[in-house]
Amino acid sequence: MTDRITLTGVRARGRHGVLPEERVLGQEFVVDLVLHLDLGRAAATDDLAATVSYAAVAETVHELVTGEPHDLVEALAGSIGARLLEDHLLLESVDVTVHKPSAPIAVAFGDVAVTVTSRRDVEVVIALGANLDEPLATLASAVDRLTRTRGLRVTGRSAVVETDPVGGPEQPAYLNAVVLGRTRLSARALLHRLHRIEADHGRTREVRWGARTLDLDLIAYGEARSDDPRLTLPHPRAHERGFVLVPWAEVDPDAELTLPGGDRRLVRELADERRADGIRPGPAWPLGPRHRLRGDQVASC
Repeated sequence: MTDRITLTGVRARGRHGVLPEERVLGQEFVVDLVLHLDLGRAAATDDLAATVSYAAVAETVHELVTGEPHDLVEALAGSIGARLLEDHLLLESVDVTVHKPSAPIAVAFGDVAVTVTSRRDVEVVIALGANLDEPLATLASAVDRLTRTRGLRVTGRSAVVETDPVGGPEQPAYLNAVVLGRTRLSARALLHRLHRIEADHGRTREVRWGARTLDLDLIAYGEARSDDPRLTLPHPRAHERGFVLVPWAEVDPDAELTLPGGDRRLVRELADERRADGIRPGPAWPLGPRHRLRGDQVASC
């Protein structure tokens, strides 16, 4: 990632330190930030939604510096980075430098500063589906592409299930599966990678709910919630889709899903409610045992 936003010299008075007088009297802290994200779309479209508001970032930094005190500036820097990653799904990493120019040091000095880099390491759930050409080979190819996606580590893969189409025109049955992983990519960057893999497999979006060579949906991105129509998290219809829930429950029986109203449910309970929705065991993955991913399961619809 080479794109970045730099914000320096955010000043605020805080009470961070281990000495009692630091907690009582407080002192000035200065914070510098480097935000790492993909700014290509913002540069091409002039769209505010494609970047991060540095004004909002500055307000968050001021809130945290003036808020709950920490013994160490390292902890303050870490809390700032974690909060910014939580608030802004476009960010991939944040370099936070906290200056403490009035630190209680017995000798003359100019400044003391600590820099902490906060990076993402987020659990993700990706649903796969295909019903054109050779869908099983397509799903296997898509999983292979996911395992080779920089910034994404695939940790599990469900068995394949066969499902009846939901909505749309008359079309063949689908093959579906779910992949689990961990990523250091932002949610938007990961979604962009998924769309690229779809396009490389001939995916078109001309007919809603129409037949397709490959469909990759980002179902969950950690605990992130987003109402952005271009990136709604968790996926707003995942709780209704047996072809997502059943393979997800097979590969991760303890998984939970946040529903649109905010309630959380066990995925296996939701899957049990949807097993009758035209979901059947599908064919075995075409790869041999030595290629099996950690977490592979056998379908038991």
